[in-house]
Amino acid sequence: MDPKYGERYRELYEKHWWWRARTELIVDTLHRLRPPQGWRNILDIGCGDGLFFDRLSSFGEVEGVEPCADLLNPAGPHRSRIYVCPFDANFQPGKQYSLVLMLDVLEHLEDPVVGLRRALELLAPDGTFVATLPAFMTLWTNHDLLNHHFTRYTKASFLRVARQAGLHIDEQRYVYYWTYPVKRGIGVMERAFHIRPEPPKIPAGWINETLFRLCRAEQKVLGVMPMPFGSSLMVVGTRKHAA
Repeated sequence: MDPKYGERYRELYEKHWWWRARTELIVDTLHRLRPPQGWRNILDIGCGDGLFFDRLSSFGEVEGVEPCADLLNPAGPHRSRIYVCPFDANFQPGKQYSLVLMLDVLEHLEDPVVGLRRALELLAPDGTFVATLPAFMTLWTNHDLLNHHFTRYTKASFLRVARQAGLHIDEQRYVYYWTYPVKRGIGVMERAFHIRPEPPKIPAGWINETLFRLCRAEQKVLGVMPMPFGSSLMVVGTRKHAA
């Protein structure tokens, strides 16, 4: 992640329409998926400063792992529950988790199969896996450069990663439909006018709130429809069991 972007991440997460809408989408999804007994424990991979912990705590005991120490406040309220280390085989929490989240994480990994396989090793046999990912390489913009992304995914390309890693996909759908043509246009403009990458800004109050409400309306009204496009991909799955 670009250092300047990292400095503003908390403000963007808490106020920007895109992050707010993603939070509500994930919370809605977890309410729908939650098993009768609930989730015993939760691992948020790439959790930053634990900004999602307050909402996740209603579903179970939350821990996180974050490889970028610069994103953490040493005095943060959730610091004691965040492992600061690379997410690889050296991360050994000594337990498995009944819910594992990778929210816009896999696109940062040079080898997503290895990262996803490690996440599934930490998932309990009857556990739930939830991920969000940026969708479609045709939507590549300066935002991807700032975030040090390696790729964007389609359902088909992620399915190949899932099969190699051992993920059984229960649900896979695109989200943020209305932003698809917008991002296509932004990408064309950036390339045509050689616009340099800059960290995102929070729009003016009424614009920010309108875009948030537009996303929420889309999620509620069109969320059940199998749309063939969107600027993000959401995946729900479980570990494949050995035959």
